[in-house]
Amino acid sequence: MVDLCFAQPMSLSIASLNSGSNGNCYYISNEHEAVFIDAGLSCRETEIRMSRLGLSMQKVKAIIVSHEHSDHINGITTLSRKYRIPVYITGTTLQHSRVHLSPDLIRPFIKHQVIQVGGLSITSFPKFHDASDPHSFIVSGNGVTIGVFTDIGHCCDQVHHYFKQCHAIFLEANYDEEMLTNGRYPHNLKARIRGNNGHLSNAQALALFQTHRPSFMSHVILSHLSKDNNCPDLVQNLFSQWAANTHISIASRYKETPVYQIHNEKKVVSKKTKATQAQLQLFQ
Repeated sequence: MVDLCFAQPMSLSIASLNSGSNGNCYYISNEHEAVFIDAGLSCRETEIRMSRLGLSMQKVKAIIVSHEHSDHINGITTLSRKYRIPVYITGTTLQHSRVHLSPDLIRPFIKHQVIQVGGLSITSFPKFHDASDPHSFIVSGNGVTIGVFTDIGHCCDQVHHYFKQCHAIFLEANYDEEMLTNGRYPHNLKARIRGNNGHLSNAQALALFQTHRPSFMSHVILSHLSKDNNCPDLVQNLFSQWAANTHISIASRYKETPVYQIHNEKKVVSKKTKATQAQLQLFQ
């Protein structure tokens, strides 16, 4: 299959194949190679959604694993085996997971390591979540940086640091506080979700966006929404009030998003400015 969605020069292509407790998989690519952050869908469902987007599995050169919860790893064993895709995973996460990988396809990484996959650089950093060795990631290439910030109990200084670098981000907005409080979950599960090793609420995600959003952030894809304790329209409207020039969208738990082209607007503006100045000099 031919990949119909090419990242243009000075851009990266991104899409969510699925986002939620029923499976998570985020696609990021340049013009030559792509990576998955997590692979929580079945191999077959991953193939179907890639095909609908016009994307080729042959372009995927790595699966990067954030942690061992089943909604992030369910498809990894079959995908890696079928397409011979290397899997980047910490030793502790591998030990606590149920994946069975070919030894020659295992690529261990440690916190703050930069993983190089062709022209893509993936930087890992630890996060607060109730898993053995959880990590978040930023993916950089072509002068563009994409963040994948989901399954985070609370926003530490590292989250703030890396958030400020992102042109686009998959940002967890897991629950609405009132819906969780009044919902059917037992008290101990509500406490786990709200806890420092649980998930980000809509309000916590919005506070991060309001306080640390860089001026060049063009896209926020709100991710990992709870089926029972959140509403897509509610959180979209909440963020849209503060979006300014940032495009706000929702990563669904039922289907893939469109493929978004993320550009380095800072450099584009700079080049236009220089070109305009050169033109003006001709008339001086």
